Amino acid sequence: MIEELRIHGLGVIDEAVLELGPGLCVLTGETGAGKTMVVTGLELLLGGRAEVAVVRAGTRRARIEGRIRLPPGPIRDEVASLTDTAGGDVDEDGLILARTIAGQGGSRAFAGGASVPVSVLSQLCQPLVALHGQADQLLLRQRGTQRRALDNFAGPEFAALLADYRRLYTRLRDAERRLASAVSATRERALETDQLNHGLTEIQAVAPQPGEDVALLAEDIRLSHADTLRVSAESARHALSGSGEAEHGSDALLMVANARAALDEARLHDTEAGTLSDRLAEIGYLLADASAEVASYAEGLESDPQRLAWVQGRRAALGGLTRKYGETVDEVLVWSREAEGRLRELEASEETEAGLSKEVSQLRGELSALAKELTRLRVLAADALAGGVTDELSALAMPHAALTVAVTKRDDEAGLQIDGQTLAFGADGVDEVEFLLRSGSGATARPLARGASGGELSRVMLALEVVLSETDATPTFVFDEVDAGVGGKAAVEVGRRLARLARTAQVLVVTHLPQVAAFADHHYVVVKADDGSVTSAGVVALDDDGRVRELSRMLAGQEDSATAAAHARELLASSRLDR
Repeated sequence: MIEELRIHGLGVIDEAVLELGPGLCVLTGETGAGKTMVVTGLELLLGGRAEVAVVRAGTRRARIEGRIRLPPGPIRDEVASLTDTAGGDVDEDGLILARTIAGQGGSRAFAGGASVPVSVLSQLCQPLVALHGQADQLLLRQRGTQRRALDNFAGPEFAALLADYRRLYTRLRDAERRLASAVSATRERALETDQLNHGLTEIQAVAPQPGEDVALLAEDIRLSHADTLRVSAESARHALSGSGEAEHGSDALLMVANARAALDEARLHDTEAGTLSDRLAEIGYLLADASAEVASYAEGLESDPQRLAWVQGRRAALGGLTRKYGETVDEVLVWSREAEGRLRELEASEETEAGLSKEVSQLRGELSALAKELTRLRVLAADALAGGVTDELSALAMPHAALTVAVTKRDDEAGLQIDGQTLAFGADGVDEVEFLLRSGSGATARPLARGASGGELSRVMLALEVVLSETDATPTFVFDEVDAGVGGKAAVEVGRRLARLARTAQVLVVTHLPQVAAFADHHYVVVKADDGSVTSAGVVALDDDGRVRELSRMLAGQEDSATAAAHARELLASSRLDR
């Protein structure tokens, strides 16, 4: 529960401290005294939007601090974990929160002594405090808010089932996105497959071998110049070893042999001459080998027009491949291997598409079963919620009013198949929830969005909270203007219902009705100073005598009126008996 609220520099509030107790806490005061600023301070502390206009004139910044005692159990564990993650600490006395709004713009938030993003305040306070004001009454007109109220009432079994449904829904949407992507790529994949198969067919028909283009080029050149090469080879052979007749004795072998013979004669007189003779002998051997190879080369240089034509045709075939798939035959072969790998990937993509289609179908089937069970539980909860709220409305001076919680569905060709129908669905199932209010016995039930006045909405809101409190573990409820448009006997019943709600939670109510204030466990009044501000002494916790004076003021506008005081005492006594 909220134990303490400190406000500085907010609207008309210069400095105020509100120490709250358990049960029903009522805040009253003259119109414009600053009650609304207390609620505004709470909203800011809970992570609400900050506006520079709320900063008190002449003040550098507004500051709101609050101490919240955490209930034992899961809520405390959750809040402690969030606070620790944000860098703050939860002590034995609870959680300290703070919010500052600078007069020049900008705001800061603190939790457990650490500076945190404002959004963290919202996360921390969401399970701790439920704040209801006029804006929440407007939200109650929205179907989304109505569905969430019904789902909260439906209990833990429903909550667990809804969590399972949402996890499956997320999986389905992901699978559908992947399937849609795969299907959209089908045409591109088919085109790419055809292109790759055509290329591989061309390559396989030619069957190129590694390095074949290089070898064929050399052979083409050699065959194209066979006559020229043969003449050159014959000339070289004659120069090395003569024609065989040695008529002139000018071939290289003969000249080397003569030179060697001349040096051999001098070997006996000089060892260097012998060395030179040996070197000439080696040269002679090399020349003889070269001569034999040249002769063999010349003999192999025969014109072969047929072979030349085949080589040139083969080169043309390979050229057709290198123009499309690579600059060389080796690159063509690399393209071929990569194309085969890509085709395997494309085939796998087709298998993936089939697998995704099967997965989507299976997930839709499972989701349909969960959605059907959600509907069953929602219908049961809707009947119970409508009955409970209708009973409460009867006690709130709306004896002929009735709330109906309609659970409906919409057809959608792309929806879930349930019992022969194809229904629209979302993250919360296939159901649409709408609250309908029949304000009188002869009236037609109409949606809250169109058929409820402000006062009726206030009472519907309160009735809902009373009924929902049976399943809601929120420690603190804050109501601002919950009694708008209410008076007389209805006001007494509003106070009685708030007191009932306060049996299991702390309830803070800002009210202008003495019938409501009379039910308070703790009564606080906001008083302005002479200069129009609320100072540190401006928020007062009232004792019994103070309550009589304040209720007298609220009843008759006169704190010292004996008649009003008597009426105030009667209200207090009556409220004690009712409780």
